[in-house]
Parts: sequence; structure tokens; C-alpha cells
Amino acid sequence: MELTATQVNKIVNDAMTTAAEAARRELAANGDGWACGFAWVNVWDFQGKKIRANSKMGRALIAAGVRKDYTGAYCLWNPSKLGVQSVDILEAGARAAAEVFKAAGFTAYAGSRLD
Repeated sequence: MELTATQVNKIVNDAMTTAAEAARRELAANGDGWACGFAWVNVWDFQGKKIRANSKMGRALIAAGVRKDYTGAYCLWNPSKLGVQSVDILEAGARAAAEVFKAAGFTAYAGSRLD
């Protein structure tokens, strides 16, 4: 199954909305006083096939704001877009966003690192 650019854009927007909701829940539950860090989602393939930068899918992801990174994955940095420093909050958002991508047929993983 091929996705249109509009469908890819909706998936990315849904992932970001879901990430923001999860991050806000984590913030409400635990506050922003823990270890500082960063979080992101890496998208590797769609339905078991590598996503090439010059394919329709690659171009649609890039148009939706997902950037190809040095690992070869398509990366959505801080998908929650929440302006906090707690890696726990940002990770909650990244994990939620990865689940949205997975449900749509992508292979996606949340990543994070301490600052």
C-alpha cells in the first residue's frame, strides 16, 4: 500500500499531537526537575521497505518536517515540541510518536540522550 503525501502529513501531525499529549501528562505527573536531555523518533522503513530520499515516501516525510539524519533514518526531533529540559518528559512524547508511526506501518523507534 502506498501512502499519499497528504496521508503522510496527517500521520506526522498525529504523531506530534500524540507526543505533545503524552509529554504533557508526564510533565503534570512528575514536573520538569529531572535529568536534562533530548528525545526524537527515528523512522527507518515503511512496510518492511527502506525509505529512499528520492522516493515519494521520502519526499513526503521531508515535506512534513521529518529530516533524514546521519544514521540514514528519518528523524523527528522533539516530536512533542514541548519546551522542557527533562529527558523523561521528552522521551514520553517520543515513545508516543513512535507508536503512531508503527500503527501506520512504519518501523520507528524513540531515541534519547542526556545533555
